[in-house]
Amino acid sequence: MKKKKCIYFIAFLILLAVEFFIGLFVHDRFIRTYVGDVIVVIVLYFLVRSISPEKPAFLCLWILLFAACVEVTQVFPLVDLLVIKNRFIRVVMGTSFSWKDMIAYIAGSVVNLIMDLKIFKDVTTRGGRRE
Repeated sequence: MKKKKCIYFIAFLILLAVEFFIGLFVHDRFIRTYVGDVIVVIVLYFLVRSISPEKPAFLCLWILLFAACVEVTQVFPLVDLLVIKNRFIRVVMGTSFSWKDMIAYIAGSVVNLIMDLKIFKDVTTRGGRRE
């Protein structure tokens, strides 16, 4: 189980670095907007999988619901209502709702499920038994 958690945590750190790179240095309308939203769901998933024994399908759903809730709060100017000035927090919370973001979150959740059931299953099994 420790090996599996370590793999998830390393994947979390790598993808978190990718997210920061995109946020700081990529200024196009596709990668930053859509790929970043797909990756953020994967980052959250790997973080939670590194500390939680939840089943992949169940956790994918919870992460998707969390991302959707954050997106829905953007319908209302929550960051303005809370008078949040910190740029980092404003970026994390978001400032505008988009159905395209919801689609990106769904895509990220599908990637999570496929990775966990197909790719990481092979990495984290020993002798046909899951660790």
